[in-house]
Amino acid sequence: MNFFQALLSSSILQFAVLAAIGASFASGIIGSYVVVKRIVSLSGSIAHSVLSGLGCALWLQRTYDLPWLLPIYGALVAAILSALIIGWVHLYYREREDAIIAMIWSVGMATGVIFVSKIPGFNVELMNFLLGNVLWVSPGDLLILGFLDLVIFVMVVLFHKRFLAICFDEKQARLQGISVGFFYQLLLILIALSVVVLINVVGIILVLSMLALPASIAGNFTSKLTYMMGIAVLLNVVFSLGGLAISYRLDWPAGATIALFSGLIYTLSLRFKKPISSSTP
Repeated sequence: MNFFQALLSSSILQFAVLAAIGASFASGIIGSYVVVKRIVSLSGSIAHSVLSGLGCALWLQRTYDLPWLLPIYGALVAAILSALIIGWVHLYYREREDAIIAMIWSVGMATGVIFVSKIPGFNVELMNFLLGNVLWVSPGDLLILGFLDLVIFVMVVLFHKRFLAICFDEKQARLQGISVGFFYQLLLILIALSVVVLINVVGIILVLSMLALPASIAGNFTSKLTYMMGIAVLLNVVFSLGGLAISYRLDWPAGATIALFSGLIYTLSLRFKKPISSSTP
């Protein structure tokens, strides 16, 4: 039975496809801002800090018998807190931005490892968040993903022009009367929400493959941000569904296969990018 035949009869695969499409929507739109603003490493820091929230939520859930405390809630808190800290440093202590990105990246991972070490036994759920396993997505997860997608869409529709201004020139945005601090922080929070959406599909470690690669490919073919977003969303859908089909056929991990497929197409797309010409002195 091939992937598309199995898709018609398997609710697990149907949920996986819906989750992948939802994640593609969020990552294509927000990833375009990330690439244009050149804050990919910042986004990676937020993604890896999520492990601290996941580990803490799981530890509290198991230690104090709190079944309502889902790991995704801890991920949301950790991602948003990291985004706010990085944004604050960017706005007021810019010369320290690289250091704070590295600190949040490493401290977030280290804190998560400590919490995980206190959880007895091998935790399959946590490994799915780390490495991604879209086949584990439940109807409840889909509702959360759908809600986060809706929040991202509404914020982008309302504030796209302001986000566009701060992505290209913060000084000019200030001259236009735009509250750069507020909208930069809001953009980072939307990145944090996108990261939480993506960890269900490709995991913490591979988040940047969906957030940055499709938008980077789209940027090779258009300079208009709205077109870039549309192309990035479509590419993410193709990479996600293609990766799922390949992983089903070869019995590979879905998240890793999606990331590999994205990386391969990105590498091929570089042929269409104009090389930087070196000027002779």
